[in-house]
This record gives sequence, structure tokens and C-alpha cells, in this order.
Amino acid sequence: MSTIKDDRSLGELLGELARESGVLVRQEIALARSELSEKASAVGKDIGYLAMGGLVAYAGFLAIVAAIIIGLAAAGLPWWLSALIVGVVVAGIGYVLVQKGLTALKTQDLGPRHTVESLQEDAQWAKEQVR
Repeated sequence: MSTIKDDRSLGELLGELARESGVLVRQEIALARSELSEKASAVGKDIGYLAMGGLVAYAGFLAIVAAIIIGLAAAGLPWWLSALIVGVVVAGIGYVLVQKGLTALKTQDLGPRHTVESLQEDAQWAKEQVR
């Protein structure tokens, strides 16, 4: 096994370690920012699905209410049946959108996993350098 001779002093080695540690910390912070920004964007989209689903479901609820009112007030079946069918379809679409948003939010991992893994690797590397 060959050994590499390093003519640098302990002070120079510690200075280099401090500089490299600073660079490493800055890179880790940049990685964490990037990762959290990406996850925030995905959560924003999922919240958009929830909001749109809620609005569509509300429109469906209003149509069902209108169908009940029309059904009670109207003498003929076509008005009531038309409004009821439209209300059920719109509410169904809203339900699907809300479920999609909820499912996406439940499966979203909000932790900065890459950063945590990288920090663990860095800690292991630093331990090996100190030996």
C-alpha cells in the first residue's frame, strides 16, 4: 500500500478544511433551497386542484338545490330532471378533483430528503478525514 506524503503544515490543512467546509455548507444550503422550492411548487399545484374541486363541487351543490326548488315549483318533469342530472354530474366532477388533490397531498414528501442524505454523507466523510 503506497502512502502519499503531504508537505503542508497542520495549520494549512486545517485552513483548507475550514474553507472546504464553508463551501460544502453553502452547497448544502443551495440544495435545500432548491429541493424545498420544488416541493412547494408541487404542493401549490395540489392545493389548486383542491380549490378547483371545491368550487366545482359547490357549483354542483347549487345545481342540486336549484333542481329541488324547480322540482317543487314546476309542474312538469323535464325542468326538474334536467337540473338534477346536471347537478349530479357537476358534483361528481368536483368530487373527482378534490380526491385527486387530497391523494396527491397525502403522497407528497415534504422533507428535504436529498439534503438530509447529502448531510449524512458529508458527516461520514468528515469523520473519515479526521481519522
